[in-house]
Amino acid sequence: MAYSRENVARIRAEYENRRREAAAKSERRKDELYRQIPSLLQIDHQLSSVGASVLKLALEGGDLEAGVAQMKKEHNALRARRAEILTAAGYPADYTNIHYRCEACLDTGFIGTKMCACMRRELVLAGYESSGLGHLLAQQSFDTFSMQYYTGADRAAMEVNVRSLRDFASQFSQRREENWLLIGATGLGKTHLSTSVAKEVIDAGFDVIYDTAQGIFSAFEKAQFGRGEGDGSAAERYFQCDLLILDDLGTELTNSFTISCLYNLINTRLNSRRSTLINTNLSYAELRSRYADRITSRLFGEFHLLSFTGKDVRVQKLKQ
Repeated sequence: MAYSRENVARIRAEYENRRREAAAKSERRKDELYRQIPSLLQIDHQLSSVGASVLKLALEGGDLEAGVAQMKKEHNALRARRAEILTAAGYPADYTNIHYRCEACLDTGFIGTKMCACMRRELVLAGYESSGLGHLLAQQSFDTFSMQYYTGADRAAMEVNVRSLRDFASQFSQRREENWLLIGATGLGKTHLSTSVAKEVIDAGFDVIYDTAQGIFSAFEKAQFGRGEGDGSAAERYFQCDLLILDDLGTELTNSFTISCLYNLINTRLNSRRSTLINTNLSYAELRSRYADRITSRLFGEFHLLSFTGKDVRVQKLKQ
């Protein structure tokens, strides 16, 4: 697994805050009851002294086994009496206990050295938020992708596309060096399938960034020329994430700066063996005429090419 370092740090800090707040709430409930039921405070003092008595016995060389047995007996009797007092006053027996959101890991996020399922779930949700896909992840998946809008050769090609991307997403941990170039006109399913890939990869615990070409190059421009705090780290994420999905390549203003950024991004990710998936409405010929050979040679030599053909699905839906 390779969750985003930023998300891991944030979630772990949240867990620490949960534990502190849970303990603080427990103490507030105790203070509330001590004022109402003074005998409860006396019992809690007695419970605290039981363990000290056993420690004293061990230090003095007494019969430790017998002492532990006596301690358990006294402790259980005091706990039972405490529960009786609370229930008689109309409170649950565990009212003053520390109540964690997750009783399995006690809000530490780990059970032993293994990450708890609750923290994995939190990190997946955080991955959804930080991916840049937002609500699309709740709407678009491989299961919601419909083949009804494709016929003949277009349908056969789309079946290959869906199968290829689904296999890649489901086996991402073993195929993290693969790169994909999705070519085709608008409205043919490129974004839907890209989102589907992102969802499965995030669910598997990997860091995914999805952004448009315009958004990515804007971040690079701010990092290069801006004075805004954090611009550099924002651009760095495009290099470091496990899977980068670059949408709408070709819609950006093409100049020497964006060409240089694109080459650097693609080349760096290839060298670091991190997957990149690129969507574009440009044709093969348009890509070659728009971008330098050092870029297109990598796109057509290092990326799996998937062609999207057919009629605009959005238009077809409007006609229904």
